[in-house]
Amino acid sequence: MLHDPNQVTLFPKLPDDALEEMKQYGTEIRLNPGDVLFHEDEPNYNFHVVIEGEIQITKLVGGETRVLAIHRHGDFMGELSMLTGSKSIASARAIAPSRVLRIDITVFKQIMAECSPIANVILTAMAGRTKDVEVQLRQQEKMAALGKMSAGLAHELNNPGAAAKRAASLLRENFQNLQNLTLQLNLLSNEQLKFLTDIKYQAIEYASNAPSLDPLAQSDQEDEVTDWLEDHQVSNAWKLSPTLITAGLDTSKLDLLADNIPPDCLDNVLTWLESAIASYKLIDEIEQSTSRISDLVKAIKGYSYMDQAPLQEIDVHEGIENTLLILHHRLKQGVTVHRNYDRTVPRINAYASELNQVWTNLIDNAVDAMDGKGELTISTHKDHSCIVVEIADTGVGIPRAIQSRIFEPFLTTKGVGKGTGLGLEIAYRIVVNRHKGDIYFDSKPGDTRFRVRLPVEPTNNSCKIN
Repeated sequence: MLHDPNQVTLFPKLPDDALEEMKQYGTEIRLNPGDVLFHEDEPNYNFHVVIEGEIQITKLVGGETRVLAIHRHGDFMGELSMLTGSKSIASARAIAPSRVLRIDITVFKQIMAECSPIANVILTAMAGRTKDVEVQLRQQEKMAALGKMSAGLAHELNNPGAAAKRAASLLRENFQNLQNLTLQLNLLSNEQLKFLTDIKYQAIEYASNAPSLDPLAQSDQEDEVTDWLEDHQVSNAWKLSPTLITAGLDTSKLDLLADNIPPDCLDNVLTWLESAIASYKLIDEIEQSTSRISDLVKAIKGYSYMDQAPLQEIDVHEGIENTLLILHHRLKQGVTVHRNYDRTVPRINAYASELNQVWTNLIDNAVDAMDGKGELTISTHKDHSCIVVEIADTGVGIPRAIQSRIFEPFLTTKGVGKGTGLGLEIAYRIVVNRHKGDIYFDSKPGDTRFRVRLPVEPTNNSCKIN
């Protein structure tokens, strides 16, 4: 995204006379296309003014390089973070043959301390530029979070969708087999048909409620049933045995069946029985898969509060649960979730979809801190006229050196390109500015706890921790 060159008030250039004056303080350097002026996350970078050429400012967001600005003659590079000693929030690279004036950070600070007209121009531009970059990256943070969430949801929806499709295809095949086999059962008497029907329903009920066998026991029983079927000249014995075993039809049950069915009908009867049992199992699988899809769609609507007013009375537990369901793809690889909910806490008036963004950022950060494996504990309780939501993880913790600045924009403990440093800043704005609440934390290795305090009534400001 390139800046509008007409934005002269927000991004003023150094006048030529000011640029000439500053040359006495710095060194002119020449850059070829591709040469790097400074890197993102660099702790000691200097102040630069473009004399000639083009310098591109970029930032890594979610592994993708985003263009923030193109600087040309008279433009300068430096943010307020440079004066405060923070690391660079972006990278600068020449995209054309360029000449740049470089001023050492120590000398630059001396220029700023003199409060000269040059200092006023530079400070105004730096403040505006930092604000603009923050706005851009906040939007990109939201889009990146939405992209990650969409990818996870696509994966979560694809699994039950593919399972339902496969089960439906097999069910169609079984249904065709059942039609043909049912016609061949006309050779049985009414008593035999009733006996067979009773066996079928007993087997289906057993298959629906039976616990899973360990693989070795399952294999042993399948081998026994396969041998029995082959001894009784039943075709496709290897194919029928797994289904018969899961339905509780072991060799003793098959002996009872053989005693009540004519030998020349046994092959057709067992094939029909296996198809009927398998069909019911496929119907169960389709029902479970479509229920999973329905739950996800419901969670998405609940998460976004689609077609509902922005400010409404909500139960915070519903938002947290919808968020956990949306983030299931992040949790299922090794995160154990513990819920310590106080279900008696009152409903609150809140911007529901924005609060869900807070839960998303806090939970997502917790999973990253645990590297995808650990224990996530979410607790709720009432404290006077506020409710408190605590999200705790067993991750590496927040380094003590940056704990006092953790809610600052652009500050991140993640590697370059893995975060914009705006997730917690966005959460802070939503909780403190939008809801008149508070957010704070305690952190040490193995135990980090973020606590969000929210007023039950929007007019209550007593949730702020002094």
